Amino acid sequence: MENAICKILNDMSECLDVQQMRRLQECLLKYLQRSELDITREIDNKEYLDMFVAAKRIEGCSERTIEYYRSTIQNMFFDIKAPVRQITTEDLREYLTQYQVKNNCGRVTIDNIRRNLSSFFSWLEDEDHILKSPIRRIHKVRTGTRVKETFSDENIEVLRDNCKNIRDLAIIDLLYSAGIRVGELVNLNKADINFEERECVVYGKGNKERRVYFDARAKIHLQEYLKSRTDRNEALFVTLDKPSERLQISGVEIRLRNLGRRLDIEKVHPHKFRRSMATKAIDKGMPIEQVQRLLGHQQIDTTMHYAMVNQSNVKNSHRKFIG
Repeated sequence: MENAICKILNDMSECLDVQQMRRLQECLLKYLQRSELDITREIDNKEYLDMFVAAKRIEGCSERTIEYYRSTIQNMFFDIKAPVRQITTEDLREYLTQYQVKNNCGRVTIDNIRRNLSSFFSWLEDEDHILKSPIRRIHKVRTGTRVKETFSDENIEVLRDNCKNIRDLAIIDLLYSAGIRVGELVNLNKADINFEERECVVYGKGNKERRVYFDARAKIHLQEYLKSRTDRNEALFVTLDKPSERLQISGVEIRLRNLGRRLDIEKVHPHKFRRSMATKAIDKGMPIEQVQRLLGHQQIDTTMHYAMVNQSNVKNSHRKFIG
């Protein structure tokens, strides 16, 4: 290989100056050495996936997000048998089309898969495993803008009044007043709660720390719940059955879903409380930047998607300022 590089440099010496020759030498050494290593040991698709997952874990992605990446990419490898370096844009377009038909899923699901695959192939490109991401030419799937539902004040009161135990009541109050994610909720410990200041520290996506706040009602019900416990578990919320173990995300989701079905309230899930809090804060005049800080969003556009303005408020504002 070194002889080949010397011959190339000799041939180009008449056309290039000293600085250009030095740059050419650096490039030849870099890429030809990489090619020689690649010929010696071919990396298979599974190893590429493991390397990508390791990179995402180092970036601070949650295990739930990492598992979503892994399953999405594994499904793609199951249908597209070609090695990573040979996968083309046409392969991926056909895969996404067939996936939508076979699973009868909507555009939002397909775009989520596209974004995961885009992250994978962009990482391969950044790490010089491939020359160019084949999914770069597959653009964002257009999805209709849909105003997502929030809880009315009446919904919240009905849910509160029909909780059969103080733990579930405290969960509803904390989710609604603090606007935290369900993953943040279940990771809270008793020591994280500052009752005097009515605040707590949570660790959001990417393990980023932020301070959130809860109202007086949540404070009272949290204190009552903690007084009722006899276990020594450090977790803020534990299972009702003994031995008392830290409550998991699925436990919160199932509990709230069953409560909603019993009361005939549609789509009762943890994230709806977060969205409802954001919408209520915006409607009452809280600056969007402060709502963004409370929710832990990096981009303000994300906050706007969570905090959909009520149509009735738009109508009232039109009458006030225009009509």
